Amino acid sequence: MLTEILPFTFELDTIAIAGASLWSLALYLGFSRVNEWVIEQLNRWFNFAERSLYTSQTEFEKTRKARESQNAFYASLFSIVPFLVVGALLNWGVELSLGPSWGISLGILACISCAIFELGRRNGESSD
Repeated sequence: MLTEILPFTFELDTIAIAGASLWSLALYLGFSRVNEWVIEQLNRWFNFAERSLYTSQTEFEKTRKARESQNAFYASLFSIVPFLVVGALLNWGVELSLGPSWGISLGILACISCAIFELGRRNGESSD
């Protein structure tokens, strides 16, 4: 469909996309505290950037709650981007060193390991 519209063709490596996604998910789960910090920083930046768009304090305060919740949503959505970049680099490194079939295999193993680690970490936090 898209290739009929565009005058050029391009290839999407689905194995690389799947491997990078698995590695990204593993990093997202394994480094959940870093993820929370990234979300907090993005949320602060979005709120600061949006505050500079308003000239009146009363107009700013009128829709503040809705804009802050929208910025929190965008911050949580955009917090995935650094993990996607690092996951793609890890997948590329694994495929370069071990071969193309190992990227997805080790990505699945990393996802399971990081998920078990995250469950244990949350269980440990709740028991304290």
